[in-house]
Amino acid sequence: MKRVLAIDLGGTNLRSAVYAGDLLAMEMASREPAPASLDAFVARIRALSDAAGGIEALGIAIPGLAEGTICRWVPNLSYLDGVDLEALFPGLTIALGNDAQIALLAEAAEGAARGVSDAILLAIGTGIGSAVLANGRIVAGAHGGACSFGWACSDIDDAGDARSGWLERVASGRAFDDLAGRIGLASGADLIAAARAGDGAALALLEEPARRLGTALAGAVGLLDPGVILVSGGLADALDMIAPPLLAAMRRQLPPHLRGIELKPGAFGSRAGLIGAALAGRAGEHWRRIR
Repeated sequence: MKRVLAIDLGGTNLRSAVYAGDLLAMEMASREPAPASLDAFVARIRALSDAAGGIEALGIAIPGLAEGTICRWVPNLSYLDGVDLEALFPGLTIALGNDAQIALLAEAAEGAARGVSDAILLAIGTGIGSAVLANGRIVAGAHGGACSFGWACSDIDDAGDARSGWLERVASGRAFDDLAGRIGLASGADLIAAARAGDGAALALLEEPARRLGTALAGAVGLLDPGVILVSGGLADALDMIAPPLLAAMRRQLPPHLRGIELKPGAFGSRAGLIGAALAGRAGEHWRRIR
């Protein structure tokens, strides 16, 4: 079994693990700040690989657009834009993907979407990432950028933004933080806690982003007919509060035969990126094909 260095690279943190054939035995090797430059990134990956010994493949999830082994656009780590990881790490098999797509690989292969041929994953944290499984294959699109659901829009008057899509601006973790401030709370987590405790003002505020998510999701469900919608990221822990208004808004916009769609959290939580990176590294260039 090939030894894989699995990397889950976020805008602020880098997490790594070594996979040698047993996902249950795979432990995080490090959690540290994301490298601040390309030179620091290359040096750190090489150091982790050397420390693990015998590494044959690199599986890596990035918070941006990937095409083959090339990082096309990584907004929070712009030093990676246009960089070909295959050229940086000769001798290693490279499996590179968007973080939401890599997380869906983990869930479809071994987690909450195992045995499902079609699924949607929403990674809702500071922003909104997404991925789609269609007929047992994770959809890449023509340039690797399929399923950028944070850019969905249900407001014809929105002026648009070069860095953040409409849905991301109105229904991500940042939006929940802004809503919390309206009633004197410090964060979206505090808003959710207040709503869970029965605070009427907090409950009313949560309706707004939940309904926007549901309305936008109806279009995706109508287009794709998934078997399940998975939610990962920080808001997965708040599904008990946001699912009812989200599902109500979504079902209003769907035909009867699609209204039974299930919404549930992913099985791996914050580990989905690392597990998916390990599986991608094991599979190599064909990692998007689940079965």
